[in-house]
Amino acid sequence: MKNVFGNNITLTLFGESHGEAIGAVIDGIAPGIEVNEDFIRHQLSLRRPVGAISTARSEADLFSIKSGVVNGRTTGTPICIIIENENKISKDYSALDGKARPGHADFAAYCKYRGFEDRRGGGHFSGRITAALVAAAAIVIYALKQKGIFIGTHILECAGVADRTFDNLKEDIFALEDKLFASLSEEQGEKMQENILKAKENLDSVGGILQTAVIGMPAGVGEPWFDTVEGVLAHGLFSIPAIKGVEFGSGFAFADMKGSEANDCFKMENGQAVTITNNNGGINGGITNGMPIVFSCAVKPTPSIAKEQQTVDFTKNEDIKLKINGRHDPCIVHRARVVVDSVTALVLADFLTGRFGTDWLRG
Repeated sequence: MKNVFGNNITLTLFGESHGEAIGAVIDGIAPGIEVNEDFIRHQLSLRRPVGAISTARSEADLFSIKSGVVNGRTTGTPICIIIENENKISKDYSALDGKARPGHADFAAYCKYRGFEDRRGGGHFSGRITAALVAAAAIVIYALKQKGIFIGTHILECAGVADRTFDNLKEDIFALEDKLFASLSEEQGEKMQENILKAKENLDSVGGILQTAVIGMPAGVGEPWFDTVEGVLAHGLFSIPAIKGVEFGSGFAFADMKGSEANDCFKMENGQAVTITNNNGGINGGITNGMPIVFSCAVKPTPSIAKEQQTVDFTKNEDIKLKINGRHDPCIVHRARVVVDSVTALVLADFLTGRFGTDWLRG
Protein backbone atom coordinates (compact mmCIF):
# COMPACT_ATOMS: atom_id res chain seq x y z
CA MET A 1 0.00 0.00 0.00
CA LYS A 2 1.60 3.26 -1.11
CA ASN A 3 0.79 6.27 1.03
CA VAL A 4 3.33 8.91 -0.04
CA PHE A 5 2.48 11.91 -2.23
CA GLY A 6 4.69 14.71 -3.53
CA ASN A 7 8.19 15.27 -4.89
CA ASN A 8 9.98 18.09 -3.05
CA ILE A 9 7.50 18.23 -0.18
CA THR A 10 6.08 14.80 0.57
CA LEU A 11 3.14 13.67 2.69
CA THR A 12 2.71 10.19 4.17
CA LEU A 13 -0.60 9.19 5.78
CA PHE A 14 -1.04 6.36 8.29
CA GLY A 15 -3.68 4.87 10.55
CA GLU A 16 -7.22 3.50 10.30
CA SER A 17 -10.67 4.85 11.08
CA HIS A 18 -11.12 2.67 14.18
CA GLY A 19 -7.46 2.12 14.99
CA GLU A 20 -5.60 3.65 17.91
CA ALA A 21 -4.63 6.79 16.01
CA ILE A 22 -4.20 8.38 12.61
CA GLY A 23 -1.33 10.56 11.52
CA ALA A 24 0.81 12.20 8.88
CA VAL A 25 4.48 12.72 8.18
CA ILE A 26 5.36 15.76 6.09
CA ASP A 27 8.93 15.97 4.79
CA GLY A 28 10.85 18.52 2.73
CA ILE A 29 9.65 21.57 4.68
CA ALA A 30 12.41 24.17 5.08
CA PRO A 31 13.67 24.98 8.58
CA GLY A 32 12.47 28.13 10.31
CA ILE A 33 8.84 28.14 9.12
CA GLU A 34 6.36 29.18 11.80
CA VAL A 35 3.99 26.46 13.01
CA ASN A 36 0.84 28.05 14.39
CA GLU A 37 -0.97 25.38 16.42
CA ASP A 38 -4.07 27.57 16.82
CA PHE A 39 -4.33 27.67 13.03
CA ILE A 40 -4.01 23.88 12.85
CA ARG A 41 -6.87 23.59 15.36
CA HIS A 42 -8.91 26.06 13.30
CA GLN A 43 -8.42 24.05 10.10
CA LEU A 44 -9.42 20.83 11.86
CA SER A 45 -12.58 22.54 13.15
CA LEU A 46 -13.67 23.17 9.55
CA ARG A 47 -13.59 19.43 8.88
CA ARG A 48 -15.52 18.32 11.96
CA PRO A 49 -19.25 17.42 11.88
CA VAL A 50 -21.80 20.26 11.76
CA GLY A 51 -25.01 19.45 13.66
CA ALA A 52 -27.73 17.25 12.18
CA ILE A 53 -26.37 17.51 8.62
CA SER A 54 -23.30 15.48 9.64
CA THR A 55 -22.35 12.24 11.34
CA ALA A 56 -22.92 11.82 15.08
CA ARG A 57 -19.30 10.68 15.41
CA SER A 58 -17.59 13.74 16.84
CA GLU A 59 -13.86 13.59 17.46
CA ALA A 60 -11.94 16.26 19.38
CA ASP A 61 -9.06 15.85 16.89
CA LEU A 62 -6.49 16.66 19.56
CA PHE A 63 -3.20 16.50 17.72
CA SER A 64 0.34 16.00 18.90
CA ILE A 65 3.42 17.08 16.94
CA LYS A 66 6.00 14.39 17.62
CA SER A 67 8.96 15.65 15.59
CA GLY A 68 10.26 18.34 13.26
CA VAL A 69 9.11 21.38 15.28
CA VAL A 70 10.95 23.13 18.12
CA ASN A 71 9.88 26.39 19.75
CA GLY A 72 7.12 26.88 17.18
CA ARG A 73 9.41 26.62 14.15
CA THR A 74 10.18 23.80 11.75
CA THR A 75 13.59 22.21 12.10
CA GLY A 76 13.87 20.98 8.52
CA THR A 77 13.47 17.33 9.52
CA PRO A 78 10.29 15.26 8.98
CA ILE A 79 7.25 16.54 10.87
CA CYS A 80 5.11 13.80 12.42
CA ILE A 81 1.59 14.64 13.61
CA ILE A 82 -0.60 12.13 15.44
CA ILE A 83 -4.34 12.38 16.21
CA GLU A 84 -5.86 9.88 18.63
CA ASN A 85 -9.13 8.15 17.70
CA GLU A 86 -11.36 8.58 20.74
CA ASN A 87 -14.99 8.15 19.63
CA LYS A 88 -14.96 4.67 18.12
CA ILE A 89 -17.93 2.27 18.04
CA SER A 90 -16.45 -0.64 16.14
CA LYS A 91 -19.38 -2.94 16.96
CA ASP A 92 -21.40 -0.94 14.39
CA TYR A 93 -19.30 -2.70 11.76
CA SER A 94 -19.16 -6.27 13.09
CA ALA A 95 -22.34 -7.23 11.21
CA LEU A 96 -20.88 -5.81 7.99
CA ASP A 97 -17.75 -7.96 7.94
CA GLY A 98 -17.44 -9.68 4.59
CA LYS A 99 -20.27 -7.68 3.06
CA ALA A 100 -19.59 -5.29 0.19
CA ARG A 101 -21.16 -1.98 1.12
CA PRO A 102 -22.28 -0.39 -2.17
CA GLY A 103 -20.10 2.59 -3.08
CA HIS A 104 -17.37 1.62 -0.59
CA ALA A 105 -13.93 0.07 -1.07
CA ASP A 106 -14.72 -3.10 0.92
CA PHE A 107 -14.69 -5.57 -1.97
CA ALA A 108 -11.85 -3.90 -3.90
CA ALA A 109 -9.72 -3.79 -0.73
CA TYR A 110 -10.45 -7.45 -0.01
CA CYS A 111 -9.29 -8.39 -3.51
CA LYS A 112 -6.06 -6.39 -3.15
CA TYR A 113 -5.14 -7.12 0.48
CA ARG A 114 -6.53 -10.68 0.64
CA GLY A 115 -8.63 -10.12 3.75
CA PHE A 116 -5.83 -8.76 5.95
CA GLU A 117 -7.09 -5.17 5.70
CA ASP A 118 -8.68 -3.42 8.69
CA ARG A 119 -12.34 -3.29 7.65
CA ARG A 120 -13.71 -1.42 10.68
CA GLY A 121 -15.28 1.82 9.53
CA GLY A 122 -13.53 1.56 6.19
CA GLY A 123 -10.10 1.25 7.80
CA HIS A 124 -7.41 3.14 5.91
CA PHE A 125 -9.92 3.99 3.16
CA SER A 126 -12.05 6.07 5.53
CA GLY A 127 -12.52 9.82 5.24
CA ARG A 128 -11.41 9.88 8.89
CA ILE A 129 -7.81 9.78 7.62
CA THR A 130 -8.27 13.23 6.06
CA ALA A 131 -8.05 14.77 9.55
CA ALA A 132 -4.33 13.97 9.58
CA LEU A 133 -3.97 15.40 6.08
CA VAL A 134 -5.69 18.64 7.14
CA ALA A 135 -3.48 18.98 10.22
CA ALA A 136 -0.26 18.56 8.23
CA ALA A 137 -1.37 20.80 5.39
CA ALA A 138 -2.31 23.57 7.84
CA ILE A 139 1.42 24.21 8.29
CA VAL A 140 1.78 24.72 4.55
CA ILE A 141 -1.38 26.83 4.19
CA TYR A 142 -0.14 29.15 6.94
CA ALA A 143 3.25 29.50 5.21
CA LEU A 144 1.60 30.23 1.84
CA LYS A 145 -0.48 32.97 3.46
CA GLN A 146 2.72 34.69 4.58
CA LYS A 147 3.80 34.66 0.91
CA GLY A 148 0.52 36.26 -0.22
CA ILE A 149 -1.01 33.06 -1.62
CA PHE A 150 -4.58 32.40 -0.46
CA ILE A 151 -6.85 29.40 -1.12
CA GLY A 152 -10.62 29.28 -0.72
CA THR A 153 -13.29 26.70 -1.50
CA HIS A 154 -17.05 27.13 -1.43
CA ILE A 155 -20.01 24.84 -2.02
CA LEU A 156 -21.01 25.70 -5.57
CA GLU A 157 -23.87 23.19 -5.61
CA CYS A 158 -25.38 20.79 -3.09
CA ALA A 159 -28.64 18.86 -2.83
CA GLY A 160 -30.01 20.52 -5.95
CA VAL A 161 -29.30 24.09 -4.75
CA ALA A 162 -26.72 26.34 -6.44
CA ASP A 163 -24.55 28.95 -4.73
CA ARG A 164 -23.28 32.02 -6.56
CA THR A 165 -19.85 31.74 -8.17
CA PHE A 166 -16.77 33.63 -7.00
CA ASP A 167 -17.03 37.38 -7.58
CA ASN A 168 -14.48 39.48 -5.68
CA LEU A 169 -12.00 36.66 -5.16
CA LYS A 170 -9.94 38.05 -2.29
CA GLU A 171 -13.02 39.21 -0.40
CA ASP A 172 -14.82 35.91 -1.00
CA ILE A 173 -11.83 33.78 0.03
CA PHE A 174 -11.39 35.72 3.26
CA ALA A 175 -15.13 35.46 3.99
CA LEU A 176 -14.96 31.66 3.71
CA GLU A 177 -12.14 31.22 6.24
CA ASP A 178 -14.34 30.88 9.33
CA LYS A 179 -17.48 29.39 7.78
CA LEU A 180 -18.42 25.90 8.93
CA PHE A 181 -20.84 25.63 5.98
CA ALA A 182 -18.95 27.33 3.18
CA SER A 183 -21.57 28.86 0.90
CA LEU A 184 -21.04 32.39 -0.39
CA SER A 185 -24.78 33.06 -0.23
CA GLU A 186 -26.25 32.61 3.25
CA GLU A 187 -29.74 32.11 1.81
CA GLN A 188 -28.66 29.39 -0.61
CA GLY A 189 -26.59 27.74 2.10
CA GLU A 190 -29.66 27.45 4.32
CA LYS A 191 -31.62 25.86 1.46
CA MET A 192 -28.82 23.35 0.91
CA GLN A 193 -28.88 22.37 4.57
CA GLU A 194 -32.67 21.98 4.51
CA ASN A 195 -32.39 19.60 1.55
CA ILE A 196 -29.61 17.64 3.27
CA LEU A 197 -31.91 17.09 6.24
CA LYS A 198 -34.72 15.97 3.91
CA ALA A 199 -32.40 13.38 2.37
CA LYS A 200 -31.45 12.21 5.86
CA GLU A 201 -35.12 11.82 6.80
CA ASN A 202 -35.54 9.63 3.70
CA LEU A 203 -32.59 7.45 4.80
CA ASP A 204 -30.55 8.78 1.89
CA SER A 205 -27.62 11.09 1.16
CA VAL A 206 -26.62 13.85 -1.29
CA GLY A 207 -23.50 15.08 -3.05
CA GLY A 208 -22.43 18.37 -4.59
CA ILE A 209 -19.79 20.48 -6.29
CA LEU A 210 -16.97 22.40 -4.64
CA GLN A 211 -15.37 25.39 -6.40
CA THR A 212 -11.84 26.42 -5.44
CA ALA A 213 -9.88 29.59 -6.19
CA VAL A 214 -6.22 30.39 -5.51
CA ILE A 215 -4.91 33.94 -5.66
CA GLY A 216 -1.32 35.16 -5.48
CA MET A 217 0.32 32.31 -7.40
CA PRO A 218 3.22 33.62 -9.52
CA ALA A 219 3.35 32.93 -13.25
CA GLY A 220 5.74 30.31 -14.59
CA VAL A 221 5.15 27.51 -12.07
CA GLY A 222 4.52 23.99 -13.31
CA GLU A 223 5.71 21.66 -16.07
CA PRO A 224 4.44 20.77 -19.54
CA TRP A 225 3.12 17.30 -20.33
CA PHE A 226 3.34 14.87 -17.42
CA ASP A 227 3.71 17.19 -14.43
CA THR A 228 1.27 19.93 -15.39
CA VAL A 229 -0.33 21.94 -12.60
CA GLU A 230 -3.71 20.49 -13.61
CA GLY A 231 -2.32 16.95 -13.74
CA VAL A 232 -0.68 16.97 -10.32
CA LEU A 233 -3.58 18.82 -8.69
CA ALA A 234 -6.01 16.30 -10.17
CA HIS A 235 -3.80 13.47 -8.89
CA GLY A 236 -4.01 14.84 -5.36
CA LEU A 237 -7.69 15.80 -5.53
CA PHE A 238 -8.77 12.39 -6.80
CA SER A 239 -7.07 10.90 -3.74
CA ILE A 240 -9.72 12.51 -1.53
CA PRO A 241 -12.50 10.03 -0.75
CA ALA A 242 -15.71 10.82 -2.71
CA ILE A 243 -14.11 13.15 -5.30
CA LYS A 244 -15.24 11.75 -8.67
CA GLY A 245 -14.73 14.66 -11.04
CA VAL A 246 -12.35 17.62 -11.45
CA GLU A 247 -12.50 20.42 -14.02
CA PHE A 248 -10.32 23.50 -14.43
CA GLY A 249 -11.63 26.90 -15.45
CA SER A 250 -14.62 26.50 -17.74
CA GLY A 251 -13.96 22.75 -17.89
CA PHE A 252 -16.57 20.78 -19.81
CA ALA A 253 -18.26 24.02 -20.90
CA PHE A 254 -15.37 24.40 -23.39
CA ALA A 255 -17.08 21.72 -25.49
CA ASP A 256 -19.86 24.16 -26.41
CA MET A 257 -17.63 27.21 -27.00
CA LYS A 258 -15.98 28.64 -30.08
CA GLY A 259 -12.32 29.54 -29.94
CA SER A 260 -13.20 33.22 -29.91
CA GLU A 261 -15.26 32.60 -26.77
CA ALA A 262 -12.87 30.22 -25.02
CA ASN A 263 -9.60 32.11 -25.53
CA ASP A 264 -8.42 34.34 -22.68
CA CYS A 265 -7.20 37.50 -24.38
CA PHE A 266 -4.31 39.42 -22.81
CA LYS A 267 -3.86 43.07 -21.87
CA MET A 268 -1.36 45.12 -19.88
CA GLU A 269 -2.46 46.25 -16.42
CA ASN A 270 -0.19 48.12 -14.01
CA GLY A 271 2.85 46.97 -15.98
CA GLN A 272 1.85 43.30 -15.95
CA ALA A 273 0.31 41.01 -18.56
CA VAL A 274 -3.10 39.76 -17.43
CA THR A 275 -5.97 38.00 -19.16
CA ILE A 276 -9.31 39.69 -19.67
CA THR A 277 -11.21 36.47 -18.95
CA ASN A 278 -10.07 33.39 -17.03
CA ASN A 279 -11.69 30.47 -18.84
CA ASN A 280 -8.50 28.43 -18.52
CA GLY A 281 -8.43 28.79 -14.75
CA GLY A 282 -5.02 30.47 -14.51
CA ILE A 283 -3.11 27.71 -16.30
CA ASN A 284 -1.74 27.57 -19.86
CA GLY A 285 0.34 24.67 -21.15
CA GLY A 286 0.32 23.15 -17.68
CA ILE A 287 2.01 26.24 -16.22
CA THR A 288 0.54 29.05 -14.11
CA ASN A 289 0.00 32.32 -16.00
CA GLY A 290 -0.38 34.54 -12.92
CA MET A 291 -4.18 34.66 -12.99
CA PRO A 292 -6.23 33.02 -10.22
CA ILE A 293 -6.26 29.23 -10.35
CA VAL A 294 -9.90 28.13 -10.46
CA PHE A 295 -11.23 24.57 -10.48
CA SER A 296 -14.25 22.55 -9.38
CA CYS A 297 -14.62 19.10 -7.79
CA ALA A 298 -17.64 16.81 -7.93
CA VAL A 299 -18.34 15.08 -4.61
CA LYS A 300 -20.46 11.93 -4.72
CA PRO A 301 -23.25 11.29 -2.19
CA THR A 302 -22.13 9.54 0.99
CA PRO A 303 -22.36 5.80 0.16
CA SER A 304 -23.40 4.74 3.69
CA ILE A 305 -27.20 4.95 3.69
CA ALA A 306 -29.89 3.20 5.73
CA LYS A 307 -31.98 2.20 2.70
CA GLU A 308 -31.95 -1.47 1.76
CA GLN A 309 -29.56 -2.20 -1.11
CA GLN A 310 -28.55 -5.23 -3.15
CA THR A 311 -25.00 -6.48 -2.56
CA VAL A 312 -22.91 -9.61 -1.86
CA ASP A 313 -21.19 -11.34 1.00
CA PHE A 314 -17.80 -11.87 -0.65
CA THR A 315 -16.62 -14.36 1.99
CA LYS A 316 -19.66 -16.60 1.51
CA ASN A 317 -20.10 -15.91 -2.20
CA GLU A 318 -23.80 -15.15 -1.94
CA ASP A 319 -26.23 -12.36 -2.79
CA ILE A 320 -27.65 -10.45 0.17
CA LYS A 321 -29.70 -7.38 1.04
CA LEU A 322 -28.05 -4.76 3.20
CA LYS A 323 -29.07 -1.81 5.38
CA ILE A 324 -26.23 0.23 6.87
CA ASN A 325 -26.76 1.38 10.44
CA GLY A 326 -24.45 3.49 12.56
CA ARG A 327 -23.22 7.08 12.46
CA HIS A 328 -22.93 8.41 8.94
CA ASP A 329 -23.01 11.76 7.15
CA PRO A 330 -26.04 12.48 4.94
CA CYS A 331 -23.63 14.82 3.12
CA ILE A 332 -19.86 15.28 3.28
CA VAL A 333 -19.53 18.20 0.86
CA HIS A 334 -19.23 20.85 3.57
CA ARG A 335 -16.58 18.84 5.43
CA ALA A 336 -14.62 18.03 2.28
CA ARG A 337 -13.93 21.64 1.34
CA VAL A 338 -11.07 22.07 3.85
CA VAL A 339 -9.59 18.79 2.58
CA VAL A 340 -9.61 20.22 -0.95
CA ASP A 341 -7.89 23.38 0.34
CA SER A 342 -5.31 21.19 2.08
CA VAL A 343 -4.45 19.07 -0.96
CA THR A 344 -4.27 22.22 -3.09
CA ALA A 345 -1.81 23.82 -0.68
CA LEU A 346 0.43 20.75 -0.59
CA VAL A 347 0.54 20.49 -4.39
CA LEU A 348 1.25 24.18 -4.95
CA ALA A 349 3.89 24.30 -2.20
CA ASP A 350 5.56 21.29 -3.81
CA PHE A 351 5.61 23.08 -7.18
CA LEU A 352 6.86 26.35 -5.68
CA THR A 353 9.64 24.61 -3.76
CA GLY A 354 10.75 22.86 -6.94
CA ARG A 355 10.68 26.12 -8.90
CA PHE A 356 12.26 28.53 -6.41
CA GLY A 357 14.16 26.35 -3.93
CA THR A 358 13.59 24.68 -0.61
CA ASP A 359 13.88 27.91 1.41
CA TRP A 360 11.27 29.82 -0.63
CA LEU A 361 8.42 29.09 1.77
CA ARG A 362 10.36 30.55 4.68
CA GLY A 363 10.28 34.01 3.13
